[in-house]
Amino acid sequence: MTEKTVREVFEDAVRRLDAAGVPDAAWDAQELLTWAGGPDRTHFPLLKAAVLSEGAAARFEEDVCRRERRIPLQQITGTAWFMGLPFSVTEDVLCPRADTEVLAELALKRMGEKGLAEPRILDLCCGSGCIGISLARFLPEAEIVLSDISPKALALAKKNAERNAVTKQVSFALGDLLEAETEDGITIREQMSARPFDLICCNPPYIPSEEINGLMPEVRDHEPALALDGGEDGLDFYRRLAAEMKKTEDRAAPTFLLEIGCEQGSAVKEIFETAGAARVMIRKDLAGLDRVAEVDWS
Repeated sequence: MTEKTVREVFEDAVRRLDAAGVPDAAWDAQELLTWAGGPDRTHFPLLKAAVLSEGAAARFEEDVCRRERRIPLQQITGTAWFMGLPFSVTEDVLCPRADTEVLAELALKRMGEKGLAEPRILDLCCGSGCIGISLARFLPEAEIVLSDISPKALALAKKNAERNAVTKQVSFALGDLLEAETEDGITIREQMSARPFDLICCNPPYIPSEEINGLMPEVRDHEPALALDGGEDGLDFYRRLAAEMKKTEDRAAPTFLLEIGCEQGSAVKEIFETAGAARVMIRKDLAGLDRVAEVDWS
């Protein structure tokens, strides 16, 4: 077998990924090359004429084949970055997205404005735990509860809490919305009755069912439908949560921050106003698109 240089295997990978329809093929090829043991972006120009080691070449080939099948880059490397922190990801959770950082940054801003000594925060539909764990890292006095209906997602969130050294600040609840139970058998609803949360954050499923098949293969085929499918119009979760709050006398928390679809602002606003929210503001992302619903109950 003829040995190939770093440049040759890299350029071949770019051609293959581009032919497979992978966006930013060159970027992904470089990430996979580094992950396999080849040079990183800084050293690539200096080492592109070098021969890639046999082991690195084999790993690189295997990972390029996986990426050709449109398996997400983050699932191949096992890591996604969110708010500057590393998170383990698998096919059991959504890959953390930069758009969701709008919600996390707004949460930090609101907690800073309140000036609470020990804020108590709930991360509903936590998935990988990227929101709640990031808040724990940036708010070292905060108490965070991470909740999800998926046991596999919650198990991964626990690993990410360990990876980011926040296990002393976080606890976990398994189940559906406010009926999720902590490890000691207490539901979220019961916790709220004893001590309401200061903030509830959530990135729920909000893709309309009929749009799922039109998503990129990375999302459609390799991320959990449970975390994507928001029902016929994508608004099922918001209706359910609003109904839960309408029958919860203490309203659970003064403020909710909910990620929403880029065209769902008006509809989500109406849902929560009808449920009795005092104020609903739609916050936009850097592209000027609807991204977060900020719901104040009092």
